[in-house]
Amino acid sequence: MRNTARWATTIGLTAAAVCAPLAGAASAAPDGAPPALYAPSALVLTMGHGESATTVAPERAVTLTCAPGPSGTHPAATAACGELAEVNGDLRALTMDEGVFCTHQYDPVVVTVAGVWQGQRISYERTFANECVMNAHGSGVLTF
Repeated sequence: MRNTARWATTIGLTAAAVCAPLAGAASAAPDGAPPALYAPSALVLTMGHGESATTVAPERAVTLTCAPGPSGTHPAATAACGELAEVNGDLRALTMDEGVFCTHQYDPVVVTVAGVWQGQRISYERTFANECVMNAHGSGVLTF
C-alpha cells in the first residue's frame, strides 16, 4: 500500500510539474488578446517616384503589423490597421477621401504593398498621379 501511495504522489507531482507550464503558455496571449490563435497580418509598404516598381527604387519603406495588435514602423499603425480591416485587406477598395483637392501636376508615385493579411498572401502595386493623390487614398494606410 505504501508503494502505491508513493507512486500516485510521484505521478501526480510529475504531471503537475509538466502540465503547469503548458497550461500557462496556452493561456498567455500577446498584448492582452484573448487566448486564441490569430492569423498573421504583416505588411511591407514602399513608395518611390516613377511609374513602375520595376524601374523605381523605393524612397521610403515601412512595416505594418496588424495582428495581434497594431505595430511596426508605419507612423499611423492603428489607423492603417483600422482602414485595412474595413476593406478586409483589399487595398484596391481604398477610395479617395471626399473633400481632398489635389493639383493636376503629373509626378507619378508608385506604391507597393507585400505581405500577409489575415493569413493570406497579398501583393499590391499602384501608380498615383502625385503624392497628394496617394495620400488621399486611405488617409492612414498610404500616408507614410
